Amino acid sequence: MDDTPLIHQDIEKAHTLPSRYYTEKSVFEEIISTFSQSFHFSAHISQLEKNNIIPLPQLENIMEESLILVRGDKIRCLSNVCTHRGMLIATTPCNSRTLKCGYHGRTFGLDGCMKNMPEFENVEGFPSQKDNLKQFQVREWKGLYFVGGNKFFDSVCKELDRRLGWINLEDFSHDESRHRDYEIKANWALYVDNYLEGFHIPFVHSDLNNVLDYNSYKTELFEGGVLQIGIANEGEECFDLPESSPDFGENIAAYYYWIFPGLMLNFYPWGLSVNIVNPISVDKTQIIYHGFVGNRNLLGKGAGGDLDKVELEDQDIVEATQRGVSSKSYDRGRYSPTKEKGVHYFHRILTD
Repeated sequence: MDDTPLIHQDIEKAHTLPSRYYTEKSVFEEIISTFSQSFHFSAHISQLEKNNIIPLPQLENIMEESLILVRGDKIRCLSNVCTHRGMLIATTPCNSRTLKCGYHGRTFGLDGCMKNMPEFENVEGFPSQKDNLKQFQVREWKGLYFVGGNKFFDSVCKELDRRLGWINLEDFSHDESRHRDYEIKANWALYVDNYLEGFHIPFVHSDLNNVLDYNSYKTELFEGGVLQIGIANEGEECFDLPESSPDFGENIAAYYYWIFPGLMLNFYPWGLSVNIVNPISVDKTQIIYHGFVGNRNLLGKGAGGDLDKVELEDQDIVEATQRGVSSKSYDRGRYSPTKEKGVHYFHRILTD
């Protein structure tokens, strides 16, 4: 048996992912079936202060569950499926003291326990534990809430604390005007590939290239993710870093964090932009944006100034690449050792 890994650990010897990873339904389904092992973004504390019940439809594909995040005596993740006939309980964020199914009126407490059900007086053995909503594990880092498995959570939080523990993320506010929802005709992994390298910036993002110092662009790897650091050109907006920061003295325009499999946490001087990559099918992906503002005076400035333009430019590239990798004349390429370390690391995690 050949034990040679599909992606060689030495980037100078490695070939990129075979095209079947972007084009074959069976490969797509096999990969997606493992995503419940990873943790996934659900909400920021500011969202739960406005609406104490938040549905999480973006997780239905990868978790194979319909879930809600609920703030009662504590924050919980519950099944969003009524235990009577399977109707979804909440379809939009709302404020309520109870969870009530709109189909037949079954009511649950914010702890998931069933409280009331019309016309069930003579049902034997009712209610039971099975009539309560199932609970799922919730994890938190500085006001960001995650659900799902444990894979990489500790190592990711350790890295975030080391780099950005000084940011008062809990005090950021959710900005609904920054919410976006795109659907692109491309495989989810192609979108991640594109995100994980600044190699394309001078060729695709002319405005962003004017803000960032391309030659100083950095890529760092950590267990379960990749950090790209954008250095600001002279006179452009950058972080006011404390002495405790490992980057103190540098003009940091942006911290771009990718966390396996498809979560991006983009920190700018104005705040945080969260990108959620939601695989729909082998050649269709939903991209969800959420914005959380720490300094409203800096909105529209620097590397995080025009995210819509950057996103649309990326989508054009990724959709064209999807058509390209579907061609019979293409299978695999090679990596740039200096510019594509993040892509190489992603491919190694994916194939391992």
